[in-house]
Amino acid sequence: MPGRLAKVVVDPAVPEEMAELLRQNRKILSRMRTGWAPDYKRPAPVIGVALRAVFSVSAVAAVLIGLGLFRDGAYSAFVVAMSAAALLIMGVLLIPRRNTEIERIRAAELDIYDSARKYEGHYVVREDLDEPGRTLLGRAQAAIQGVTDSTVNAEGLLDGVRNAVMLPAQEWEIARLLAKLSALRAEHEEVVAEGITPEVAAVAEPLAEALAISHQAVTARVEALERYAGHVGEAERAYRARNQIERFSAKLPRYEELLAESGADGSAVPELGRLSEDADRLEQALRDSVKSAHEAFRHLRD
Repeated sequence: MPGRLAKVVVDPAVPEEMAELLRQNRKILSRMRTGWAPDYKRPAPVIGVALRAVFSVSAVAAVLIGLGLFRDGAYSAFVVAMSAAALLIMGVLLIPRRNTEIERIRAAELDIYDSARKYEGHYVVREDLDEPGRTLLGRAQAAIQGVTDSTVNAEGLLDGVRNAVMLPAQEWEIARLLAKLSALRAEHEEVVAEGITPEVAAVAEPLAEALAISHQAVTARVEALERYAGHVGEAERAYRARNQIERFSAKLPRYEELLAESGADGSAVPELGRLSEDADRLEQALRDSVKSAHEAFRHLRD
């Protein structure tokens, strides 16, 4: 069974490092969809460090000056210098100290926020889709994952390079269209729910039909992916069965030896001998399945 399906689909044109950052931070992207924006800026830690250093040096200087004044008997000036030193030391203590963990989290959120704004329109969050849209995207992703995770794809029996390029492009195009469709469908339903006059209904009905036609067109894309995945699944089953038959065939002499030594009825030997014939049939089935998958892939590109 395929694993968890991606909840963020990113345009393949986005650099992979940025795409992975977006995929790994769906919660922040979802919060942005509700209007969230960070209410803090990047820290300037150098300022705090510099102030603390200045105050510290000044406090030490005030203490040294005060001691010199005390030695010279200038007690009033000594009190003033020591009071200044005390105030400077309090200033050092009162300057806010950095919370590096909070700063790290905020800096990471700002990076994600900036990247999300930069690539707005080049990613789709699961929350951008309505329920029909999520269902269709889930079907498309399951089909794509079934192909990419297959042994026949890993073994190079399919066009792995084209799969690596074409399938993410198909996933993005489907997600992009479903996001637009979901938004328009929500807006349409909102207006209709307010109650419309017959004159408005005459306009709304063709628009609803346009939405339905668009939904059918995207569904056709998903079904094409599913057909391709189905052919790949047939090739996968034939590949696995062929390998199992080959493993049995390799052990055939041991089975024949056991029958001969045990004095068992030799009529079983011909049945065992048919393993090679089964392997040939499965080899042909595998070739046919792979050929069908290639045909489905070409249709997918059209």
